[in-house]
Amino acid sequence: MKDSINKQIEKIIHQSKEGTIFLTSDFKDIGTTTAIRKSLSRFVELRIIDRMGKGIYVKPKQHKIFGKILPSLEEVALILAGKEHVKIMPTGQYALNKVGLSNQVPMKFVFLTNGTFKKIQFGKTELIFKPTTSKKLAMIGEITSLLFLGLEELDLEKLTAPEMEKIKDLLEKADPEMLKHDLRLTPSRVSDFLNKSFLNLKL
Repeated sequence: MKDSINKQIEKIIHQSKEGTIFLTSDFKDIGTTTAIRKSLSRFVELRIIDRMGKGIYVKPKQHKIFGKILPSLEEVALILAGKEHVKIMPTGQYALNKVGLSNQVPMKFVFLTNGTFKKIQFGKTELIFKPTTSKKLAMIGEITSLLFLGLEELDLEKLTAPEMEKIKDLLEKADPEMLKHDLRLTPSRVSDFLNKSFLNLKL
């Protein structure tokens, strides 16, 4: 006789590594969505897994000193993108934070995607997948993709001297060919600003 849904899910969780993220959809072959959610809720109550957001669960890592360690929102985003077979790319304040142009801890972690719109609440922060054109997702530079997408969110006429210096430093560190490639994909407002402000870089 086939094991119950609870036993099947418990076995999968037990055999998974610490830090593994589970989605409700991962267990579709086991039972109905309602039954799966009830089972996962039971394991949350038993403290076997943690609920990070609606339909998102994790088997937390355990540290001898720090105790329970949950994955970052970026790790969650990458797992979600992988399981849904979509591409994502950081944008907005989150992108600016990643390249050091902003010290603010973003309350919204926004990723451009070729998938559908998604917004998930994690306490006071949000993880957002924002559909966009294939053109923006075609950027290839590790530095320039973040920088150019982040600059789209700013008033480029009000950048401070330290911010301008940081942008110059990032552009100098970027791979020249990737920089040229990604610059062609940016809106005119951003590419014009970069050309006018950093002509010495021969963009």
